[in-house]
Amino acid sequence: MKTLTLKEIGYNADLEQYCKNNNLESFHIGRIISEHKDRFVVKTNTAEFDSELIGNLRYTAENRYDLPAVGDWVAISEYDDNKALIHSIFPRHSIIERQAVGKYGQIQIIATNIDFGLIVQSVNRDFNINRLERYLTICNASKVKPVIILSKIDLIDEVALKSILDQIKARVKDIIIIAISNQSLVGLDQLANLFLIGKTYCLLGSSGVGKSTLLNNLIGKEIMNTSAISQSIDRGKHITSHRELFVLEKGGILIDNPGMREVGVTDSNTGLEITFDDILKLAQECKFKDCKHIHEKGCAIIEALDEGTIDSDSYSNFQKMEREKMHFESSVEEKRKKDKNFGKMIRDVKKQRKNIKY
Repeated sequence: MKTLTLKEIGYNADLEQYCKNNNLESFHIGRIISEHKDRFVVKTNTAEFDSELIGNLRYTAENRYDLPAVGDWVAISEYDDNKALIHSIFPRHSIIERQAVGKYGQIQIIATNIDFGLIVQSVNRDFNINRLERYLTICNASKVKPVIILSKIDLIDEVALKSILDQIKARVKDIIIIAISNQSLVGLDQLANLFLIGKTYCLLGSSGVGKSTLLNNLIGKEIMNTSAISQSIDRGKHITSHRELFVLEKGGILIDNPGMREVGVTDSNTGLEITFDDILKLAQECKFKDCKHIHEKGCAIIEALDEGTIDSDSYSNFQKMEREKMHFESSVEEKRKKDKNFGKMIRDVKKQRKNIKY
């Protein structure tokens, strides 16, 4: 295993200052590169450790944010051959998250301390402009710079590719778009030039869009096993089963992710405001402050839709995500009330038991 400096895996002056301020200098400092249920692989500048949380961190965790995730910086102590305990989780500068699938009012952390989100969509069967806006919203909410990667361009002709690029540019502004082929390697040099030493990049996209093959190409060897392309669905059969962090030979840190079938936005307004800034700017020009943008006279959004200055499909997608965000917020609040009431019930039961005379 190649020896790396902490800086090469993303350590910086802010993290070092936190380490000093909190008297963590006696511990090993490392970064979580993979997660397997309640165990974590932590990479330091000298080794990789199979790690677990100390009891205090585990039992005082109030929610998912208090637990480690791939990308986190942690302070560890070694207790056996390449085994360690995690004593502290450093502050995060970014968290990419989505609604947890099938879990009421909960979030799923995709990765932390990310600088760039690489949104991969294949141009044949996977391309979906609405889903692309969802990924952009998640990145914008997380303060992560998005980059759009269109894969499998060898499967369509130049006319079809231009049509897709025109669709994106009509609805998405000021975002880097790179078209690539993992087979012919077209566009790989342009993408590789984006990677900077110490910066972290996270692959986002559905299963079968070529993320694992792209990772292999960027690293220069087969790290992720991929199988032959399925002729019926035009995609590789390999599915990444967990998140994992890799350090690229020429600089930069890349996190691979399992494919996401559902991309639910959470309760952050910021992501929607940045992704749909043209729509929200128009809303401020409406005649009435409480305008619902449905049929009101003097509604700037309705006028823009009639004039064709904003895309009607993009507006429909915005409305759908706005409703989804509001539903998630109400679900979180309802869950908090239930948890609070349950906690009160437990305390009351304990109090009653103390008062019982045997």
